Amino acid sequence: MTRMTPSEAFVETLVAHGVKHVFGIVGSAYMDALDIFEPAGIRFISVAHEQGAGHMADGYSRVSGKQGVCIAQNGPGITNFVTAIAAAYWAHSPVVMVTPETGSNGMGLGGFQETDQMPIFSKITKFQAHVSNNSRIAELTSRCFDYALTERGPTQLNIPRDLFYGEIDVTIPKPIRIERGAGGPESLDEAAKLLAGAKFPVIMAGGGVVMGGAQAQAVKLAEYLQAPVVTSYLHNDAFPKSHPLMCGPLGYQGSKAAMKVIAQADVVLALGSRLGPFGTLPQHGIEYWPKNAKLIQVDINHRVLGLVKPMHVGVHGDAGKAAAEILHRLQTMNASIACHGNKEARLTEVRNQQEAWERELTDWSMKDGAPIVPRRALRELEKAMPKNAMVTTDIGNICSVSNSYLRFDQPQSFFAAMSFGNCGYAFPTAVGAKVAAPDRPAIAYVGDGAWGMSLQETLTCVRENIPVVAVVFNNGQWGAEKKNQVDFYADRYVGTNLSNPSFAGIAKSMGAEGITVSHPGEVGDALKQAIASNKPTILELMVTQELGDPFRRDALKKPKRLLDKYKDYTVA
Repeated sequence: MTRMTPSEAFVETLVAHGVKHVFGIVGSAYMDALDIFEPAGIRFISVAHEQGAGHMADGYSRVSGKQGVCIAQNGPGITNFVTAIAAAYWAHSPVVMVTPETGSNGMGLGGFQETDQMPIFSKITKFQAHVSNNSRIAELTSRCFDYALTERGPTQLNIPRDLFYGEIDVTIPKPIRIERGAGGPESLDEAAKLLAGAKFPVIMAGGGVVMGGAQAQAVKLAEYLQAPVVTSYLHNDAFPKSHPLMCGPLGYQGSKAAMKVIAQADVVLALGSRLGPFGTLPQHGIEYWPKNAKLIQVDINHRVLGLVKPMHVGVHGDAGKAAAEILHRLQTMNASIACHGNKEARLTEVRNQQEAWERELTDWSMKDGAPIVPRRALRELEKAMPKNAMVTTDIGNICSVSNSYLRFDQPQSFFAAMSFGNCGYAFPTAVGAKVAAPDRPAIAYVGDGAWGMSLQETLTCVRENIPVVAVVFNNGQWGAEKKNQVDFYADRYVGTNLSNPSFAGIAKSMGAEGITVSHPGEVGDALKQAIASNKPTILELMVTQELGDPFRRDALKKPKRLLDKYKDYTVA
């Protein structure tokens, strides 16, 4: 054991876990530890808002596969983390949130910046640790880091501010690494048997393929079966876009090819997916989930097996190792593989659906003129996108439509707020992604409404020299909600129209680059220019108010009013 201060023990534990970056806002509650970040080799990235710090830690963790770390002042600094940590929870991101707290001797007295910080995060973290004695600070810090990775989600380390001080004898724990398994042999046997008898198997590659580094194994299994592949909602980077078996994403604004292909499946292998309900809802007027297909679900979390969709076989295992084991069983079984006998007809159907969808995307994206039609803007961005780009998307109508156009060959390339669906996500997440992979372009797609929640992090990018590109779709409206008012409330616009300044001009005043584009022919060159500048850049696209399908058709009804003064507000 070594004699040191609790602050030194805390920082040395961060070092033991390979922490190189911490996102946050400076605060007196943890300043004793912050003071020694630099000599420990830890870069403190000072942000404009704590929510941004949480999203940056999320983006960093999703790109690097390591823990992202955020920290702030006790009380209001910590409560500002809530939205970002909830988003990280639903994205299964290994974020470690350090929450300094009111001094232990003053808790409950209603002192300055005091609140009970543990209950706030109890439902959106995988593990919470409260340091009640400074001698345990290294132990509990290490445990939060271990559990963030092993349980794939945020953890909270709560430290009363007075416990950073003193002297303790401590041994810095070594990180724990858990080896993942493929699943039980019986479930793997049954999965292989079902696939062997399938005539139209479809593989659904989910987030577990990306997080588990399982893309290569998924490709090998798909190629052996000659099975088409679709990706789960907002996991477009789970399978290479250039592979002939790739049909695209399911879910809101996904690929019609993927939907029409999976609708024909007799066996679906959901590889690393919890089958979230929002990612299997009807879309484009297509009820695509195959009701009579047999479902094999593979997931590292046993609690999600059979949770959303009834399954025939559940495999509790790592997506990559399970795929490899299923492939081995298929290759070595004596029985014939049914889908090998009709592969040409199946592959012809897949090609036909892929080509039809591509033609439809092109037709939708042909409109010219200024302002720019949203789908044309998305198509031009897609054509100019570097192969190794990382793209984050915010919530909103145009950003959601981009699900049709964002396609990747490389995993760890696409990041969205997942089922939490919060505004203000994309830009700070792109900042964290860029810190994790400085050699890759980081591009955020943001609507003008959501941009108002995150544009302050432009200051962070300028101050910290983080060259992220934000593509801001300026159409003067909260588009996703306005579409609901169009379809359900007789075009009564309440709170959905925006009057915007020049976002490019604001960017320049902050010290960043700002580019405004109003014609589709300029979009691709502007994106290339923004990336090549190697400076924080806001690319403001002036787009029309054309809207895609409503976001929550499943959750709305046309209103019926009973009181006389509201009778004119009934919609038939």
